[in-house]
Amino acid sequence: MQQVVPMIHVPDVKATAEWYTHIGFKLIRQNEEDGEINWASLQFENSELMLNSGGQRSRALRREVDLYIRLENIETLFQRVKEFVEIVEPPHDTFYGMREFIVKDLNGFWLTFGQPIAR
Repeated sequence: MQQVVPMIHVPDVKATAEWYTHIGFKLIRQNEEDGEINWASLQFENSELMLNSGGQRSRALRREVDLYIRLENIETLFQRVKEFVEIVEPPHDTFYGMREFIVKDLNGFWLTFGQPIAR
C-alpha cells in the first residue's frame, strides 16, 4: 500500500510532539542526537505525521502546508481539545459535504479535522 506521509519542519521536535500527543496523536518513533530529539513520527488513527528539526514558528495567518485529517467523530474530538488549542474555525458544515473544525498548532500550522456528512 502506498501512502503519503507529510513531514513538517519545526523548531522544537520534542515540544511539538508533546503538543500533538496532547490532542490525541500517538508517538510511534523518535530520533535523538546529542541529547536533542531531532525527528519524530506520530500517528492519529490511520494518519501519520513526521516532524523534523530545522523549521521556524510563524505568526502568519497560514503556513505553506495545512494538515487535513479525516476521522469518524469530530464532535467528540472538538469537545476534548477546545479548551487548550487555538481554534481557527469551530465545527461547521462545508459545501463539499464535510463537517470540519480547524485548529492551529504551536508552530502556526493549521490542522483541519473532517468527517463526511451523512447523506
